[in-house]
Amino acid sequence: MRLAVVPASRRGETDLLLSEVASDLMRAGLRLAGVVQTNTDVPGRHHCDMDVRVLPDGPTICISQNLGPAARGCRLDPDGLERAVAAVALRLDGADLMILNKFGKHEAEGRGFVPLIVEAVSRDIPVLLGVSDLNRPAFDTFASGAAIPLPAERAAILDWAQRLPA
Repeated sequence: MRLAVVPASRRGETDLLLSEVASDLMRAGLRLAGVVQTNTDVPGRHHCDMDVRVLPDGPTICISQNLGPAARGCRLDPDGLERAVAAVALRLDGADLMILNKFGKHEAEGRGFVPLIVEAVSRDIPVLLGVSDLNRPAFDTFASGAAIPLPAERAAILDWAQRLPA
């Protein structure tokens, strides 16, 4: 199984890193599927807005919902996430690599992008994703020790991706 995981450190850093990596790999000619996330701070709100760009060429889908200025809990919009999953599923054929910004709460519960990760792996399409410490135990159970840990460093991730057999 060609599955690699990047640890998510501070909020938004892994999103930015994987977005940069995706741009680098597309410029190098790899055909990508998946999503990368952009976080936009909103004045007066505790949390940012979350958008994912479906690789390689869009669309951009909002995956957060505004729960009001006092909201502190999860703001993920399940409908937005499922629209992103469906859009990625349409682009999986012919992909050299699938990048997912994170193995999040929904994936930890067996939902979200989990079916597409399984599909990609079954098709021998490598998968690169970020995972936070919070969801790492669920990811480790899901991956059953088959994931390659990569440092959260652009050069190391690019090196791994460029060494993948075609």
